[in-house]
Amino acid sequence: MVLRQGATRQLTDPVDTTRLASQRTIDLTTVGRRSGQPRRVEIWWFHVDERFIITGSPGRRDWLANIRANPNVIIHIDGQDLAATAREVFDTGFRRRVFTRPETSWYKTQAQLDLLVETAPMVEIHLNPDV
Repeated sequence: MVLRQGATRQLTDPVDTTRLASQRTIDLTTVGRRSGQPRRVEIWWFHVDERFIITGSPGRRDWLANIRANPNVIIHIDGQDLAATAREVFDTGFRRRVFTRPETSWYKTQAQLDLLVETAPMVEIHLNPDV
């Protein structure tokens, strides 16, 4: 992703991380795997075990395909554009913990728990340090 200098920043203050964790809806910008152009989508994120997680119901997701091709993303939240790196989550124990939390209960209306754990898209977001 090519960004103008100063276009994004990272939060390093733990108080800010706590505030971010209290917000559910964010915008996520990925780089289109074929076009190379920014692709922005509104999405939910969750704060589980001190980790920021983006997930979804089972199925193909362009945002995940884009992340697989280029893990550099931008999180748009609370008027801020934060540079981040996304990494796919494969740990089934952690995936199960995510889907059994009260705040993710909606996903169990879309698919059975075992199917969510096995096939739902899930990435962890690492907010990048200031440069």
